[in-house]
Amino acid sequence: MKRVLIVKVTSLGDIVQALPVVADIKRAFPGVQVDWAVDEAFAEVAQWCKGIDRVLFAPLRRFKKARRWADFKSIAESVSALRAHRYDYIIDIHGVYKSAIIAFLARSSRRIGYQSQDLGERGAAFAYSGRFGPRPQCNAWHGMRISAGEALGYEVEGPPVYNLRLPEPAKPPFRGENAPVAALFHATSKDDKKWPLTHWAVVGRELAQRGFRVVLPWGSEGERVEAEQIAAQVPGSIVLSKMSVTEIAQMIDACALVVGTDTGFVHLAHALQKRTVMIFVATSPSHCGVEAPFRSMSVGDGFSVPPISAVLDAIDYVHSGPQAVAAQHRSAAA
Repeated sequence: MKRVLIVKVTSLGDIVQALPVVADIKRAFPGVQVDWAVDEAFAEVAQWCKGIDRVLFAPLRRFKKARRWADFKSIAESVSALRAHRYDYIIDIHGVYKSAIIAFLARSSRRIGYQSQDLGERGAAFAYSGRFGPRPQCNAWHGMRISAGEALGYEVEGPPVYNLRLPEPAKPPFRGENAPVAALFHATSKDDKKWPLTHWAVVGRELAQRGFRVVLPWGSEGERVEAEQIAAQVPGSIVLSKMSVTEIAQMIDACALVVGTDTGFVHLAHALQKRTVMIFVATSPSHCGVEAPFRSMSVGDGFSVPPISAVLDAIDYVHSGPQAVAAQHRSAAA
């Protein structure tokens, strides 16, 4: 085996959680070249992974929104880069039309994708010469690892390895800040995934009382307004300036704690091995959650708004470590 192409086009959290497939393949086949096809909007995320040899990208999402000639030209030009090498295998772990088209255009006789019932768009099946087995009974992230292993004939071993290396920031994100920093990612792509602003304010105040400096990132104007509403109720908190994806990643890497809803940047915090609490309101924690002993924890059932107490308990779990949790259990039993 000389060269493999992984196709996972969007979005940020899904791409981050798919990266351990690269380490799995390189462990199973030492010396293999692993390329990755991704939307231009998330190309830098794939480029942070030390195991990826070549990142192929095109402005697919931007072209879909704006239909600009320049973006169409960039997509057309990207096809030649896609076809520059022949692949032993192409592994499509996305399973929609755009990923299937990429798999079909790339040069290989072995293009593996999901079974029809597991595809995001069933029409994507046209591109594949082989299929993964039925979707395994586990979370989506481990499922991608298993599917890739089935396609290439190896067993998945050990915890996920993300192998991320961020570029050095031009200046420290929190220069001169002595207190540990906690980032609250209150914003989401969908309103039904939001946790109430009043809840965020309570958690922010509690963290401030514990000695954290609370920071609030945002992406849109509406998110900035909400961040200011939270900050107004949390002493010493800061609404950050608008930042690029790389700048947010560097900010996360400088934090002691990240608390947020089911969003890409909170998945990135988990992958960067930060102490992470992810709040689930309308999506499935068993399917999309993060878990690592005394470091990352998912809160909520995906059908209702988790209480503040559950989030604070999760913060205690990830930040205080096993000794504090054991003490809590002893106290409860007394």
